[in-house]
Amino acid sequence: MDRTLTNFIRSLRMADVRISTAETLDAMNTVELVGYKNREFLRDSLAMVLPKTADEKETFYNCFDEFFAFEDVSGERGEEAHAEGEEHGDEQTGEGGEGGGSGGERQPGEPAGGKRKKSKKKKPNNNLFEEEEEEDLGPGAMTEATSELGELLMGDSKVELTMRMAAAGEAINVREIQIFTQKGLYARRIMDEMGLADLNREISDLRESPAVPARRLGQELKRRRDWLREQVRDYVERQFLLNADVTGKKLREELLRKVKLSNVEHRNFRLIQEIVYKMAKKLTTMHSRRKKVYKRGLLNVPRTLRHNMSYDGAIFDLHWKSVKIDRPKVFAICDVSGSVANYARFMLMFLYSLDEVMPKVRSFAFSSDLAEVTDLFNRNKIEDAIAKVLRDYSGGSTDYGQAFVDFRKLCMDDVDNRTTIIILGDARNNYGDPHAEILKEMYDRSKRVIWLNPEARLSWNTGDSEMRRYGAYSHQVEECNSLMHLERVVGNLLRQVT
Repeated sequence: MDRTLTNFIRSLRMADVRISTAETLDAMNTVELVGYKNREFLRDSLAMVLPKTADEKETFYNCFDEFFAFEDVSGERGEEAHAEGEEHGDEQTGEGGEGGGSGGERQPGEPAGGKRKKSKKKKPNNNLFEEEEEEDLGPGAMTEATSELGELLMGDSKVELTMRMAAAGEAINVREIQIFTQKGLYARRIMDEMGLADLNREISDLRESPAVPARRLGQELKRRRDWLREQVRDYVERQFLLNADVTGKKLREELLRKVKLSNVEHRNFRLIQEIVYKMAKKLTTMHSRRKKVYKRGLLNVPRTLRHNMSYDGAIFDLHWKSVKIDRPKVFAICDVSGSVANYARFMLMFLYSLDEVMPKVRSFAFSSDLAEVTDLFNRNKIEDAIAKVLRDYSGGSTDYGQAFVDFRKLCMDDVDNRTTIIILGDARNNYGDPHAEILKEMYDRSKRVIWLNPEARLSWNTGDSEMRRYGAYSHQVEECNSLMHLERVVGNLLRQVT
Protein backbone atom coordinates (compact mmCIF):
# COMPACT_ATOMS: atom_id res chain seq x y z
CA MET A 1 0.00 0.00 0.00
CA ASP A 2 1.18 3.53 -0.82
CA ARG A 3 2.73 4.80 2.42
CA THR A 4 2.21 8.46 1.51
CA LEU A 5 -1.49 7.88 0.96
CA THR A 6 -1.92 5.90 4.17
CA ASN A 7 -0.19 8.64 6.15
CA PHE A 8 -2.44 11.24 4.56
CA ILE A 9 -5.55 9.22 5.38
CA ARG A 10 -4.27 8.85 8.94
CA SER A 11 -3.96 12.62 9.18
CA LEU A 12 -7.52 13.00 7.88
CA ARG A 13 -8.81 10.56 10.47
CA MET A 14 -6.92 12.42 13.17
CA ALA A 15 -8.76 15.54 11.97
CA ASP A 16 -12.11 13.78 12.52
CA VAL A 17 -12.77 13.01 8.86
CA ARG A 18 -14.49 9.63 8.83
CA ILE A 19 -12.88 7.32 6.27
CA SER A 20 -13.87 3.68 5.95
CA THR A 21 -11.80 0.81 4.59
CA ALA A 22 -13.81 0.85 1.36
CA GLU A 23 -13.12 4.56 0.92
CA THR A 24 -9.42 3.93 1.54
CA LEU A 25 -9.43 1.38 -1.30
CA ASP A 26 -11.23 3.90 -3.53
CA ALA A 27 -8.53 6.46 -2.71
CA MET A 28 -5.81 3.96 -3.62
CA ASN A 29 -7.45 3.31 -6.97
CA THR A 30 -7.77 7.05 -7.52
CA VAL A 31 -4.09 7.67 -6.83
CA GLU A 32 -3.17 4.79 -9.12
CA LEU A 33 -5.10 6.49 -11.91
CA VAL A 34 -4.08 10.15 -11.43
CA GLY A 35 -0.68 9.82 -9.73
CA TYR A 36 1.12 12.52 -7.75
CA LYS A 37 2.41 14.64 -10.62
CA ASN A 38 -0.47 17.14 -10.81
CA ARG A 39 -1.13 18.39 -7.27
CA GLU A 40 -4.42 20.16 -8.05
CA PHE A 41 -5.79 17.20 -10.00
CA LEU A 42 -4.84 14.83 -7.16
CA ARG A 43 -6.54 17.04 -4.56
CA ASP A 44 -9.79 17.34 -6.54
CA SER A 45 -9.81 13.62 -7.31
CA LEU A 46 -9.34 12.57 -3.68
CA ALA A 47 -11.95 15.13 -2.60
CA MET A 48 -14.51 13.16 -4.59
CA VAL A 49 -13.92 9.88 -2.73
CA LEU A 50 -12.86 10.76 0.85
CA PRO A 51 -14.85 13.61 2.47
CA LYS A 52 -18.64 13.22 2.69
CA THR A 53 -19.97 16.42 4.23
CA ALA A 54 -19.28 20.10 3.68
CA ASP A 55 -17.38 20.35 6.97
CA GLU A 56 -15.30 17.28 6.14
CA LYS A 57 -14.53 18.68 2.69
CA GLU A 58 -13.23 21.92 4.21
CA THR A 59 -11.12 19.94 6.67
CA PHE A 60 -9.89 17.77 3.79
CA TYR A 61 -8.67 20.76 1.77
CA ASN A 62 -6.86 22.26 4.76
CA CYS A 63 -5.26 18.93 5.62
CA PHE A 64 -4.24 18.30 2.01
CA ASP A 65 -2.56 21.71 1.72
CA GLU A 66 -0.64 21.12 4.96
CA PHE A 67 0.29 17.52 4.22
CA PHE A 68 1.49 18.02 0.64
CA ALA A 69 3.21 21.37 1.25
CA PHE A 70 6.83 20.70 0.26
CA GLU A 71 8.87 23.37 1.99
CA ASP A 72 12.57 22.89 1.59
CA VAL A 73 14.90 24.00 4.34
CA SER A 74 15.80 27.54 3.43
CA GLY A 75 16.73 29.26 6.65
CA GLU A 76 16.46 33.05 6.36
CA ARG A 77 17.53 33.24 2.76
CA GLY A 78 15.59 35.77 0.65
CA GLU A 79 15.87 37.73 -2.55
CA GLU A 80 17.91 40.52 -0.94
CA ALA A 81 20.41 38.07 0.49
CA HIS A 82 20.66 36.35 -2.87
CA ALA A 83 21.32 39.64 -4.66
CA GLU A 84 23.87 40.65 -2.04
CA GLY A 85 25.57 37.30 -2.47
CA GLU A 86 25.92 37.87 -6.22
CA GLU A 87 27.39 41.34 -5.62
CA HIS A 88 30.08 40.05 -3.29
CA GLY A 89 30.58 36.73 -5.03
CA ASP A 90 33.93 37.71 -6.59
CA GLU A 91 35.33 39.17 -3.40
CA GLN A 92 35.15 36.03 -1.32
CA THR A 93 36.39 32.54 -1.72
CA GLY A 94 33.30 30.66 -2.89
CA GLU A 95 31.72 27.80 -1.10
CA GLY A 96 30.13 26.48 -4.27
CA GLY A 97 28.92 22.98 -4.61
CA GLU A 98 32.18 21.48 -3.45
CA GLY A 99 31.79 22.44 0.21
CA GLY A 100 34.46 25.14 0.28
CA GLY A 101 34.53 28.42 2.20
CA SER A 102 31.88 31.02 2.68
CA GLY A 103 30.18 31.67 -0.65
CA GLY A 104 28.43 34.54 -2.33
CA GLU A 105 25.14 33.80 -0.60
CA ARG A 106 24.47 34.39 3.07
CA GLN A 107 24.82 30.98 4.64
CA PRO A 108 22.81 29.37 7.41
CA GLY A 109 23.69 30.97 10.74
CA GLU A 110 25.42 33.99 9.17
CA PRO A 111 24.25 37.52 10.11
CA ALA A 112 22.10 39.33 7.55
CA GLY A 113 24.78 41.88 6.65
CA GLY A 114 27.10 39.24 5.30
CA LYS A 115 29.80 40.22 7.81
CA ARG A 116 30.74 38.14 10.81
CA LYS A 117 31.46 39.61 14.15
CA LYS A 118 34.76 38.75 15.71
CA SER A 119 34.98 37.78 19.32
CA LYS A 120 38.01 37.22 21.45
CA LYS A 121 38.75 33.71 22.58
CA LYS A 122 37.63 33.19 26.17
CA LYS A 123 39.11 31.06 28.84
CA PRO A 124 37.81 27.50 29.14
CA ASN A 125 34.33 27.36 30.64
CA ASN A 126 33.68 24.84 33.39
CA ASN A 127 29.98 24.72 32.53
CA LEU A 128 29.47 21.55 30.51
CA PHE A 129 26.26 22.87 28.97
CA GLU A 130 27.82 25.96 27.41
CA GLU A 131 30.22 25.69 24.51
CA GLU A 132 33.40 27.74 24.59
CA GLU A 133 33.31 30.76 22.29
CA GLU A 134 36.11 31.02 19.76
CA GLU A 135 37.52 33.70 17.56
CA ASP A 136 35.64 33.90 14.28
CA LEU A 137 38.20 33.05 11.62
CA GLY A 138 36.16 34.66 8.85
CA PRO A 139 35.94 33.49 5.24
CA GLY A 140 38.73 31.53 3.68
CA ALA A 141 39.89 28.09 2.67
CA MET A 142 38.34 25.11 4.48
CA THR A 143 39.03 21.45 4.61
CA GLU A 144 36.33 19.05 3.44
CA ALA A 145 33.74 17.59 5.78
CA THR A 146 34.01 13.87 6.44
CA SER A 147 30.78 13.03 8.30
CA GLU A 148 27.73 12.22 6.18
CA LEU A 149 25.60 14.98 7.67
CA GLY A 150 28.50 17.43 7.46
CA GLU A 151 28.91 16.76 3.74
CA LEU A 152 25.19 17.26 3.27
CA LEU A 153 25.26 20.59 5.11
CA MET A 154 28.31 21.89 3.28
CA GLY A 155 26.90 20.73 -0.05
CA ASP A 156 24.04 23.21 0.55
CA SER A 157 21.51 20.90 -1.13
CA LYS A 158 18.27 21.92 0.48
CA VAL A 159 16.16 19.35 -1.36
CA GLU A 160 18.38 16.54 -0.13
CA LEU A 161 18.29 17.91 3.42
CA THR A 162 14.51 18.14 3.28
CA MET A 163 14.23 14.57 2.03
CA ARG A 164 16.66 13.35 4.69
CA MET A 165 14.69 15.20 7.36
CA ALA A 166 11.39 13.68 6.18
CA ALA A 167 12.93 10.20 6.08
CA ALA A 168 14.26 10.65 9.61
CA GLY A 169 10.82 11.83 10.72
CA GLU A 170 9.24 8.69 9.30
CA ALA A 171 11.90 6.54 10.97
CA ILE A 172 11.19 7.93 14.43
CA ASN A 173 7.38 8.13 13.85
CA VAL A 174 7.12 11.89 14.22
CA ARG A 175 3.42 11.57 13.34
CA GLU A 176 2.89 10.03 16.77
CA ILE A 177 3.57 13.37 18.49
CA GLN A 178 0.67 14.13 20.82
CA ILE A 179 1.46 17.19 22.91
CA PHE A 180 3.35 20.38 22.13
CA THR A 181 5.94 19.84 24.85
CA GLN A 182 7.24 16.81 22.93
CA LYS A 183 8.54 19.04 20.16
CA GLY A 184 12.08 19.20 21.55
CA LEU A 185 12.18 15.43 22.10
CA TYR A 186 11.17 14.60 18.54
CA ALA A 187 13.49 17.26 17.11
CA ARG A 188 16.43 15.66 18.93
CA ARG A 189 15.44 12.20 17.71
CA ILE A 190 15.31 13.42 14.11
CA MET A 191 18.71 15.07 14.46
CA ASP A 192 20.14 11.84 15.89
CA GLU A 193 18.61 9.85 13.02
CA MET A 194 20.19 12.24 10.51
CA GLY A 195 23.65 11.65 12.01
CA LEU A 196 24.08 14.30 14.70
CA ALA A 197 26.46 12.17 16.77
CA ASP A 198 29.02 11.84 13.95
CA LEU A 199 28.67 15.54 13.13
CA ASN A 200 29.29 16.54 16.76
CA ARG A 201 32.41 14.38 16.91
CA GLU A 202 33.70 15.93 13.70
CA ILE A 203 33.08 19.46 14.98
CA SER A 204 34.87 18.66 18.24
CA ASP A 205 37.90 17.25 16.41
CA LEU A 206 38.03 20.19 14.00
CA ARG A 207 37.92 22.77 16.79
CA GLU A 208 40.97 21.17 18.40
CA SER A 209 42.92 21.05 15.15
CA PRO A 210 45.95 23.41 14.85
CA ALA A 211 45.16 24.04 11.14
CA VAL A 212 43.15 27.19 10.46
CA PRO A 213 41.17 25.69 7.51
CA ALA A 214 40.05 22.81 9.74
CA ARG A 215 39.00 25.12 12.56
CA ARG A 216 37.21 27.34 10.05
CA LEU A 217 35.27 24.27 8.82
CA GLY A 218 34.44 23.40 12.44
CA GLN A 219 32.96 26.86 12.98
CA GLU A 220 30.97 26.69 9.76
CA LEU A 221 29.62 23.22 10.59
CA LYS A 222 28.58 24.44 14.03
CA ARG A 223 26.66 27.37 12.50
CA ARG A 224 24.96 25.08 9.99
CA ARG A 225 24.18 22.51 12.68
CA ASP A 226 22.39 25.17 14.73
CA TRP A 227 20.55 26.33 11.63
CA LEU A 228 19.50 22.76 10.83
CA ARG A 229 18.24 22.29 14.37
CA GLU A 230 15.86 25.22 13.90
CA GLN A 231 14.67 23.77 10.61
CA VAL A 232 14.00 20.43 12.28
CA ARG A 233 12.08 22.10 15.10
CA ASP A 234 9.93 23.92 12.53
CA TYR A 235 9.30 20.64 10.73
CA VAL A 236 8.26 18.93 13.98
CA GLU A 237 5.96 21.83 14.79
CA ARG A 238 4.25 21.50 11.41
CA GLN A 239 3.81 17.78 11.99
CA PHE A 240 2.31 18.52 15.41
CA LEU A 241 -0.19 20.95 13.92
CA LEU A 242 -1.03 18.44 11.21
CA ASN A 243 -1.36 15.31 13.30
CA ALA A 244 -1.88 16.19 16.93
CA ASP A 245 -4.89 18.51 17.02
CA VAL A 246 -7.41 15.71 17.47
CA THR A 247 -4.91 13.63 19.41
CA GLY A 248 -4.77 16.43 21.93
CA LYS A 249 -8.55 16.43 22.02
CA LYS A 250 -8.52 12.70 22.67
CA LEU A 251 -6.09 13.22 25.51
CA ARG A 252 -8.44 15.81 26.99
CA GLU A 253 -11.33 13.39 26.57
CA GLU A 254 -9.37 10.66 28.33
CA LEU A 255 -8.60 13.06 31.16
CA LEU A 256 -12.24 14.14 31.46
CA ARG A 257 -13.30 10.50 31.61
CA LYS A 258 -11.22 10.10 34.77
CA VAL A 259 -11.66 13.45 36.49
CA LYS A 260 -14.28 13.94 39.20
CA LEU A 261 -17.43 15.34 37.65
CA SER A 262 -17.71 17.84 40.49
CA ASN A 263 -14.43 19.37 39.30
CA VAL A 264 -15.50 19.75 35.67
CA GLU A 265 -15.65 23.38 34.64
CA HIS A 266 -18.70 24.68 32.85
CA ARG A 267 -16.68 25.37 29.68
CA ASN A 268 -16.00 21.62 29.40
CA PHE A 269 -19.66 20.58 29.61
CA ARG A 270 -20.02 20.41 25.84
CA LEU A 271 -17.02 18.13 25.50
CA ILE A 272 -18.29 16.01 28.40
CA GLN A 273 -21.61 15.63 26.59
CA GLU A 274 -19.80 14.45 23.47
CA ILE A 275 -17.90 11.90 25.54
CA VAL A 276 -21.12 10.66 27.16
CA TYR A 277 -22.74 10.17 23.75
CA LYS A 278 -19.68 8.32 22.46
CA MET A 279 -19.66 6.04 25.50
CA ALA A 280 -23.39 5.42 25.17
CA LYS A 281 -23.03 4.63 21.47
CA LYS A 282 -20.26 2.17 22.27
CA LEU A 283 -22.38 0.39 24.89
CA THR A 284 -25.39 0.42 22.55
CA THR A 285 -23.34 -1.24 19.82
CA MET A 286 -22.11 -3.88 22.26
CA HIS A 287 -25.52 -4.77 23.70
CA SER A 288 -28.08 -4.14 20.96
CA ARG A 289 -27.80 -7.62 19.45
CA ARG A 290 -30.90 -9.72 18.80
CA LYS A 291 -32.31 -11.31 21.90
CA LYS A 292 -33.61 -14.30 20.01
CA VAL A 293 -31.04 -16.54 18.33
CA TYR A 294 -32.10 -18.39 15.20
CA LYS A 295 -30.46 -21.27 13.34
CA ARG A 296 -27.78 -21.92 15.91
CA GLY A 297 -27.45 -23.34 19.37
CA LEU A 298 -29.34 -26.44 20.59
CA LEU A 299 -31.79 -28.24 18.35
CA ASN A 300 -35.39 -28.24 19.64
CA VAL A 301 -36.21 -31.88 18.87
CA PRO A 302 -39.91 -31.95 19.90
CA ARG A 303 -40.72 -28.81 17.95
CA THR A 304 -38.76 -30.03 14.92
CA LEU A 305 -40.62 -33.38 14.85
CA ARG A 306 -44.00 -31.69 15.36
CA HIS A 307 -43.50 -29.26 12.47
CA ASN A 308 -42.26 -32.00 10.10
CA MET A 309 -45.11 -34.48 10.61
CA SER A 310 -46.68 -33.36 7.34
CA TYR A 311 -43.58 -34.63 5.53
CA ASP A 312 -44.03 -38.21 6.75
CA GLY A 313 -41.25 -37.86 9.29
CA ALA A 314 -38.69 -36.45 6.85
CA ILE A 315 -36.77 -33.60 8.42
CA PHE A 316 -37.05 -30.52 6.25
CA ASP A 317 -37.43 -27.66 8.73
CA LEU A 318 -35.14 -27.42 11.73
CA HIS A 319 -36.16 -25.52 14.83
CA TRP A 320 -33.72 -24.35 17.46
CA LYS A 321 -34.05 -23.64 21.12
CA SER A 322 -34.14 -19.96 21.95
CA VAL A 323 -34.17 -18.03 25.17
CA LYS A 324 -36.25 -14.89 25.45
CA ILE A 325 -34.61 -12.26 27.61
CA ASP A 326 -36.66 -9.24 28.57
CA ARG A 327 -35.07 -5.85 28.66
CA PRO A 328 -34.87 -4.46 32.17
CA LYS A 329 -36.98 -1.80 33.77
CA VAL A 330 -34.63 0.79 35.19
CA PHE A 331 -35.61 3.25 37.89
CA ALA A 332 -33.07 6.06 38.34
CA ILE A 333 -33.37 7.98 41.62
CA CYS A 334 -31.05 11.00 41.63
CA ASP A 335 -30.13 13.39 44.38
CA VAL A 336 -29.94 16.73 42.55
CA SER A 337 -28.93 18.87 45.52
CA GLY A 338 -25.98 21.18 45.03
CA SER A 339 -23.32 18.74 46.24
CA VAL A 340 -24.08 16.05 43.65
CA ALA A 341 -25.94 17.94 40.91
CA ASN A 342 -23.20 17.45 38.30
CA TYR A 343 -23.13 13.69 38.91
CA ALA A 344 -26.90 13.50 38.44
CA ARG A 345 -26.64 15.59 35.26
CA PHE A 346 -24.32 13.20 33.50
CA MET A 347 -25.84 9.97 34.84
CA LEU A 348 -29.25 10.96 33.47
CA MET A 349 -27.62 11.98 30.20
CA PHE A 350 -25.88 8.61 30.06
CA LEU A 351 -29.00 6.55 30.79
CA TYR A 352 -31.20 8.39 28.30
CA SER A 353 -28.52 8.10 25.62
CA LEU A 354 -28.93 4.31 25.92
CA ASP A 355 -32.55 4.32 24.84
CA GLU A 356 -31.91 1.63 22.22
CA VAL A 357 -30.92 -0.96 24.82
CA MET A 358 -32.65 0.46 27.92
CA PRO A 359 -35.94 1.94 26.71
CA LYS A 360 -37.80 1.64 30.00
CA VAL A 361 -35.96 4.17 32.13
CA ARG A 362 -38.05 6.01 34.70
CA SER A 363 -36.33 8.93 36.38
CA PHE A 364 -36.90 10.52 39.77
CA ALA A 365 -35.24 13.62 41.18
CA PHE A 366 -35.15 14.96 44.71
CA SER A 367 -33.39 17.13 47.17
CA SER A 368 -36.08 16.93 49.84
CA ASP A 369 -39.34 15.87 48.12
CA LEU A 370 -39.10 13.34 45.30
CA ALA A 371 -40.88 13.70 41.95
CA GLU A 372 -40.91 11.68 38.74
CA VAL A 373 -39.33 13.55 35.82
CA THR A 374 -39.71 10.89 33.10
CA ASP A 375 -42.19 13.02 31.14
CA LEU A 376 -39.70 15.87 30.99
CA PHE A 377 -37.29 13.62 29.09
CA ASN A 378 -40.06 12.34 26.84
CA ARG A 379 -41.12 15.85 25.81
CA ASN A 380 -37.75 17.62 25.63
CA LYS A 381 -34.24 17.12 24.41
CA ILE A 382 -31.93 15.49 26.93
CA GLU A 383 -29.98 18.67 27.66
CA ASP A 384 -33.12 20.78 28.08
CA ALA A 385 -34.78 18.18 30.31
CA ILE A 386 -31.73 17.95 32.56
CA ALA A 387 -31.56 21.74 32.86
CA LYS A 388 -35.23 21.86 33.93
CA VAL A 389 -34.75 19.07 36.46
CA LEU A 390 -31.80 20.83 38.08
CA ARG A 391 -33.65 24.14 38.08
CA ASP A 392 -36.93 22.85 39.55
CA TYR A 393 -35.80 20.17 42.02
CA SER A 394 -32.36 21.14 43.31
CA GLY A 395 -33.55 23.49 46.06
CA GLY A 396 -34.18 22.46 49.64
CA SER A 397 -32.37 20.52 52.33
CA THR A 398 -31.44 16.97 51.34
CA ASP A 399 -33.77 14.38 52.90
CA TYR A 400 -33.33 10.78 51.73
CA GLY A 401 -35.95 9.50 54.15
CA GLN A 402 -38.66 11.77 52.69
CA ALA A 403 -37.55 10.84 49.17
CA PHE A 404 -38.06 7.12 49.95
CA VAL A 405 -41.49 7.84 51.44
CA ASP A 406 -42.48 9.67 48.25
CA PHE A 407 -41.12 6.85 46.09
CA ARG A 408 -43.25 4.29 47.96
CA LYS A 409 -46.35 6.40 47.37
CA LEU A 410 -45.60 7.00 43.69
CA CYS A 411 -44.54 3.67 42.27
CA MET A 412 -43.65 0.96 44.76
CA ASP A 413 -46.36 -1.24 43.19
CA ASP A 414 -44.52 -1.04 39.86
CA VAL A 415 -41.34 -2.54 41.29
CA ASP A 416 -41.02 -6.23 40.44
CA ASN A 417 -38.35 -8.85 39.83
CA ARG A 418 -37.41 -7.27 36.47
CA THR A 419 -36.69 -3.87 38.00
CA THR A 420 -33.23 -2.47 38.55
CA ILE A 421 -33.11 0.56 40.84
CA ILE A 422 -30.12 2.88 40.53
CA ILE A 423 -29.73 5.41 43.31
CA LEU A 424 -27.23 8.21 42.89
CA GLY A 425 -26.42 10.16 46.02
CA ASP A 426 -23.98 10.71 48.86
CA ALA A 427 -26.45 9.38 51.51
CA ARG A 428 -26.00 12.51 53.65
CA ASN A 429 -29.41 12.90 55.29
CA ASN A 430 -28.82 15.97 57.50
CA TYR A 431 -29.43 13.77 60.56
CA GLY A 432 -33.06 13.13 59.59
CA ASP A 433 -34.98 9.84 59.69
CA PRO A 434 -33.32 7.64 57.00
CA HIS A 435 -36.37 5.34 56.55
CA ALA A 436 -34.07 2.44 55.74
CA GLU A 437 -37.07 0.07 56.00
CA ILE A 438 -38.42 1.47 52.72
CA LEU A 439 -35.11 0.78 50.99
CA LYS A 440 -35.32 -2.76 52.42
CA GLU A 441 -38.75 -3.15 50.80
CA MET A 442 -37.32 -1.94 47.49
CA TYR A 443 -34.45 -4.40 47.97
CA ASP A 444 -36.84 -7.32 48.51
CA ARG A 445 -39.17 -6.54 45.60
CA SER A 446 -36.64 -5.59 42.89
CA LYS A 447 -34.12 -7.59 40.95
CA ARG A 448 -31.24 -5.32 41.92
CA VAL A 449 -30.59 -2.15 43.88
CA ILE A 450 -27.42 -0.31 42.88
CA TRP A 451 -26.20 2.60 44.99
CA LEU A 452 -23.71 4.96 43.36
CA ASN A 453 -21.97 7.26 45.82
CA PRO A 454 -19.89 10.10 44.35
CA GLU A 455 -17.90 10.54 47.55
CA ALA A 456 -14.63 8.73 48.19
CA ARG A 457 -15.05 5.58 50.29
CA LEU A 458 -13.04 7.10 53.12
CA SER A 459 -15.80 9.70 53.54
CA TRP A 460 -18.60 7.17 53.81
CA ASN A 461 -20.15 6.72 57.26
CA THR A 462 -18.74 10.04 58.51
CA GLY A 463 -20.84 12.92 59.81
CA ASP A 464 -24.48 12.72 58.69
CA SER A 465 -23.83 9.95 56.16
CA GLU A 466 -26.24 6.99 56.33
CA MET A 467 -24.20 4.88 53.91
CA ARG A 468 -23.79 2.00 56.38
CA ARG A 469 -27.57 1.56 56.75
CA TYR A 470 -28.37 2.05 53.11
CA GLY A 471 -25.52 -0.17 51.95
CA ALA A 472 -27.00 -3.09 53.91
CA TYR A 473 -30.06 -3.03 51.61
CA SER A 474 -28.25 -2.59 48.31
CA HIS A 475 -27.13 -5.41 46.05
CA GLN A 476 -24.22 -3.33 44.79
CA VAL A 477 -22.55 -0.26 46.26
CA GLU A 478 -20.01 1.60 44.12
CA GLU A 479 -17.93 4.72 44.34
CA CYS A 480 -18.93 6.60 41.20
CA ASN A 481 -17.57 10.07 40.64
CA SER A 482 -16.30 10.00 37.05
CA LEU A 483 -17.49 9.02 33.61
CA MET A 484 -15.15 6.03 33.69
CA HIS A 485 -16.87 4.71 36.83
CA LEU A 486 -20.28 5.37 35.33
CA GLU A 487 -19.42 3.57 32.11
CA ARG A 488 -18.21 0.54 34.04
CA VAL A 489 -21.35 0.35 36.20
CA VAL A 490 -23.78 0.76 33.30
CA GLY A 491 -21.77 -1.63 31.15
CA ASN A 492 -21.94 -4.31 33.84
CA LEU A 493 -25.67 -3.71 34.18
CA LEU A 494 -26.25 -4.19 30.46
CA ARG A 495 -24.02 -7.26 30.42
CA GLN A 496 -26.08 -8.94 33.13
CA VAL A 497 -29.51 -8.20 31.66
CA THR A 498 -28.91 -8.81 27.94
